[in-house]
Amino acid sequence: MKGIAIAAAALFASTVTAAVDPIVIKGNKFFYKTNGTQFFMRGVAYQQEVGTNTSATESVDYTDPLADTTKCMRDIPYLAKLRTNTIRVYAIDPTKDHDTCMNALADAGIYVVADLSEPGTSINRDDAQWTTDLFSRYTSVVDVMAKYDNTLGFFAGNEVSNAPNNTGASAFVKAAVRDTKSYIKSKNYRQIGVGYATNDDADIRKDMEAYFDCGNREEAIDFWGYNIYSWCGKSDFKTSGYDVRTEEYKDYDVPVFFAEYGCNTDRPREFTEVQALYGKDMTDVWSGGIVYMYFEEANEFGLVTIQSDGSVSELPDFKSLSAQIAKVTPSGVNMNDFTPTNTAAAQCPENGDSWAAVATPLPPVANAALCNCMMDTLTCTIKSNVDEEDYGDIFGYICGQKGGDYCAGIARDAENGVYGAYGMCKPSEQLGYVLDQYARNNTNGCGFEGKATQVSAQTASGQCATLLAQAGPQGQGTVTGQPNGASATGGSSTPGAAGALSAPSFDTGLFTLGVYVVGAVFSGMAMVLL
Repeated sequence: MKGIAIAAAALFASTVTAAVDPIVIKGNKFFYKTNGTQFFMRGVAYQQEVGTNTSATESVDYTDPLADTTKCMRDIPYLAKLRTNTIRVYAIDPTKDHDTCMNALADAGIYVVADLSEPGTSINRDDAQWTTDLFSRYTSVVDVMAKYDNTLGFFAGNEVSNAPNNTGASAFVKAAVRDTKSYIKSKNYRQIGVGYATNDDADIRKDMEAYFDCGNREEAIDFWGYNIYSWCGKSDFKTSGYDVRTEEYKDYDVPVFFAEYGCNTDRPREFTEVQALYGKDMTDVWSGGIVYMYFEEANEFGLVTIQSDGSVSELPDFKSLSAQIAKVTPSGVNMNDFTPTNTAAAQCPENGDSWAAVATPLPPVANAALCNCMMDTLTCTIKSNVDEEDYGDIFGYICGQKGGDYCAGIARDAENGVYGAYGMCKPSEQLGYVLDQYARNNTNGCGFEGKATQVSAQTASGQCATLLAQAGPQGQGTVTGQPNGASATGGSSTPGAAGALSAPSFDTGLFTLGVYVVGAVFSGMAMVLL
């Protein structure tokens, strides 16, 4: 089989970057950079044992499919048989080597859309924040994938906001989009798009698509992925709602595509939606889509089954998709002949019953340098041997004093657009900041049952002086400059510590506090200050 020969050849040239024409964006369409042909995704989601909803709070083991050379080489011929030109990968391990698989994919004409998060290191819809640790995770993936010309783009989030009660989390995802785009530019990488994959929720979908596209282009998404499962069984263009979605996006100014599709309420799936997606009713608006998914798992969305000996067995869904995809030849336009008419950004949504994230300002830039500078000026901080799970009582007590003034510098309130300059720092750094604020204003305030300790403050100078002046003495200023996560080493966005400072205010007079911290406030009231 031709695909096997391609894969075998790639094994002997794994250290050489394969030649493939990068995909570029012009207006609301994708194009091959060199020959200008319009690019339509014929995609397959390709990863085992990683849930598509990356708003996870627990770290789990996962297998990076682009680093598993044996399995990658095994599967490329099957992907090629489906005429696949794009795969979506949900979690990359940036510490591993991807040359062999990426080059073999390139030789097969297959591009990669990579999610930037991983389970346990992602923006959690229930405790949304954008931090230097998360920024470090995102940029580490960018760094290892940017060198490949068949890296098509990155997703900064997947279905993070999925209901009206958690739309505030979108502010932190958009901040991630902004900082990732800024990082790519600062590193002089080639232009690689950063987008978002949304769910198909009737209550929030219009506000979602408007919010991520509105405002400053440096902050907005470069493309929009839509996870849609409304075409089930022998449906049609209108019954599935594809007609309404197509009309909805006809004036969108960036490329849109199905980031996941393939309803499985009727199996085997017949994939009759393929004819619509790549037909005349949709190709002027949509840039194709990505079928969910390659591997058969408990959710029964697979195209193939992996046998106990590691061999691949094609499922009936595979045969259906292969037959349908073989019949499509979407008609596009050449890049040189294309003049975008959809050039206006969307209008930002207003806050209301189904939307709770103001368009501006966004959460602060993830700037580890600012966090480091702040830590150098502290007179009181948390002891290094204190477990992070014990931070809550201290946060709770301090944030319950003076109407929350001591914690204003770490506030995260997406609904009102109120953010503390240090809300993007690590939990230990945030706690150090509020401890110092408290200790400076209260006699013998650096005790907390021996968990806090006095330290010698340094005088800020140079860049530190500039950054701290912008942040202000209470941390309520706006710090300008590029995102900088150099000191971050990865980590988890699990709830706890200073997390969840973004829920509605309570009548206790506290500034905006989340449920976790509010609970800690009342338990912390009994803390003995030493």
